Amino acid sequence: MNDLTLPLSGLSSVGGKSVVARFDGGMLSSNSGVLALAEVEKRLRVAERLARCIDDPRCPDQVVHSLADMIGFRMKMIAAGYEDGNDANRLRRDPVFKMAQDALPSGRDLASQSTLCRLENLPGVRELVAMGRAMVDLYCASFRQVPKRIVLDIDDTFDAVHGGQQLRLFNAHHDEYGFQPIVVFDGAGRFVSAILRPAKRPSGAEIRPHLRRLVRAIRINWPNIRILLRGDSHYCSPQVIDWCRANDVDFIFGLAPTTTLRKHVADLEASTTARFEASAKTGKVRRFKEFVDGAASWSRVERIIARVEVGAQGADTRFVVTNLAGGKAKALYEDVYCRRGAAENHIKSWKTHLAADRTSCTRATANQFRLFLHAGAYWLMWGLRAAMPRRSSFAVAQFDTLRLRLIKIAARVVEMKTQIRLHLPTSCPDQRILRIVLDRIPQLVT
Repeated sequence: MNDLTLPLSGLSSVGGKSVVARFDGGMLSSNSGVLALAEVEKRLRVAERLARCIDDPRCPDQVVHSLADMIGFRMKMIAAGYEDGNDANRLRRDPVFKMAQDALPSGRDLASQSTLCRLENLPGVRELVAMGRAMVDLYCASFRQVPKRIVLDIDDTFDAVHGGQQLRLFNAHHDEYGFQPIVVFDGAGRFVSAILRPAKRPSGAEIRPHLRRLVRAIRINWPNIRILLRGDSHYCSPQVIDWCRANDVDFIFGLAPTTTLRKHVADLEASTTARFEASAKTGKVRRFKEFVDGAASWSRVERIIARVEVGAQGADTRFVVTNLAGGKAKALYEDVYCRRGAAENHIKSWKTHLAADRTSCTRATANQFRLFLHAGAYWLMWGLRAAMPRRSSFAVAQFDTLRLRLIKIAARVVEMKTQIRLHLPTSCPDQRILRIVLDRIPQLVT
């Protein structure tokens, strides 16, 4: 049995005095910054949006923890670095987590791990589709005013699994079983969509219905919005290109090199190589060319941009295809297409800092729900960062840095008759930025 009153062993004496440490402090928390996440949640209402999509089969007069409370608790756990559901058995008694769920520190405990596990297995396919639309609605509500155009970065990421999960598939490139969910962020890092799928390259026939649902949900909120879709060569298929043209969606996709494409740039590659050889060879030589061509499977020819780069390692040629009519080749490649690389950082934040690859449930529906829970945690952290002053280093900080500096703050909680006092460390180095953020969070758009 784990006795919390037993002292920790192995601590050296200080100043000739022995050190005795026990986990018996009572109303203490090491996560007082979760209250800032709670303020973000009150503005974004992520838990409420997701909870409205689920039919609660429980008897209303016997419900102790509402669906919104459980979802909110789970998202704040993930944002605070507790992605393992088993941690709920301890954190459910944490006074700050209770306060973040609008409960008194001395009040009822929050949901246990077993309760949260039943929650994860509750939604069916119909509820998950509704949650996908709710995430898009949340995305649209995060803008202060309707933008003229949005840029959506679509990508897929490998998610290794180690059990008998539904939809798992062996991926030869990664030499592991796993999933390969498709995720969509916008150019500013807002989370838009995620869909669980087997670990294989997505086909055009699979991508097209996903885009159809996504664009339809966005245009329900913004009927006249211009949408630019960016993606790598995985998404450059005839079905996707034709669908984008038919639905007035702009696109710029990476294009896998072929013998036909290379014929268009053979002379440019040769002249660029000669220019590099004649130079001091201290840097790379980069040149661009655009032309019109199309694969045999395409319904029409498209505008193709080639980037030829020669350096000490030799020549490197990349192609992109787009239906954008204006703009020079160099600007479209460097200022438009290459910025999709930021999506890799957003995926990193979602997976590495918020453990979105913790898809260890047996049922595919439960793992899809987990993607949405981790997406909700992403929105909480994104909202916290969005509240930072623009010139602050925290405005571009990674989520794990925000967690370490602003969430993992110790506090002593004192509950009085008409007041709850939080005693935070006097030596906390980030007092000023925390004060500023709490003042700015109410200005978040919802």
